[in-house]
Amino acid sequence: MTESSVHDQPMTQGEVAPDGTGGGREPQRRRSATLYLLLKGMNGRILVGSFMLFFVLVIAVFAPLIATQDPLAIDAVDRLLAPGADHWFGTDELGRDVFSRVIYGSRISVMVGMSVVVTTTVLGTVIGLAAGFYRKLDGVFMRIMDAFQSFPSILLAIAIMAALGASARNVIIALTITNLPKTARVVRGRVLGIREETYIESARAVGLGDIRIMRRYVLPNTLAPLIVQATFILALAIIAEAGLSFIGAGTPPPAPSWGNILAAGRGYMRQAQWITLFPGVFIMISVLSLNILGDGLRDVLDPRLKDRR
Repeated sequence: MTESSVHDQPMTQGEVAPDGTGGGREPQRRRSATLYLLLKGMNGRILVGSFMLFFVLVIAVFAPLIATQDPLAIDAVDRLLAPGADHWFGTDELGRDVFSRVIYGSRISVMVGMSVVVTTTVLGTVIGLAAGFYRKLDGVFMRIMDAFQSFPSILLAIAIMAALGASARNVIIALTITNLPKTARVVRGRVLGIREETYIESARAVGLGDIRIMRRYVLPNTLAPLIVQATFILALAIIAEAGLSFIGAGTPPPAPSWGNILAAGRGYMRQAQWITLFPGVFIMISVLSLNILGDGLRDVLDPRLKDRR
């Protein structure tokens, strides 16, 4: 058979082109399957979760335009005022406008959450790919991840913050370390199943390198679980940042954060409940939107789970 006739032969599912370009159709179909499933399987959960999350993101991005007053301005005369026309969410113990502080606090929570998701996804994907693809690295990387997971996440985050000091940057570092094992294990589990597929063996047979195989065939197949995992990590990061700020180990005052606003209002629960009510409501909306969105994405990207439920 001549060279031209070889190229004229139709390739079967999972084959790789003889020139090493990866002409198999299976990887390409799986690469586009995630976007196709998201568009075709759009359900009520995704729409509701996306709308709620969009509401929070708009508030965070346009906080300077939405806030009615300077969130740091102190007014001793207007201390602990109830919600009204001048102060929609009331004032705190220093006379600061709670509405403006809650609006600006969303920027800290969203910024920390998004940063944790990005760093965790990038580092977790690299570790998961290496551990799942190379057996020699699997034991080393997974034992390190086990060491991180042997401590409760919030206690490990508090210990890291105690060593690094209270700041938004250090909160991102601490939460990245505590959530990294979750993403790494999700990617590793996915890669362990993919590396035994026929088209991976075909790619090796034609001389493709490991990096190229991972980039073209393995990584696109991890997108679906990564998207779902990212929504839950974002929700956990928002809660954890609020918790760390609440105990004084997160974003330090006077910069407004939902956590330190809650901490400031805990001593005034009887006479000024609004100080803790409104940041708590915003935390609830943010986390609830992400959980609803994550459940909807999981149903679309893994229909088997939906069928079992």
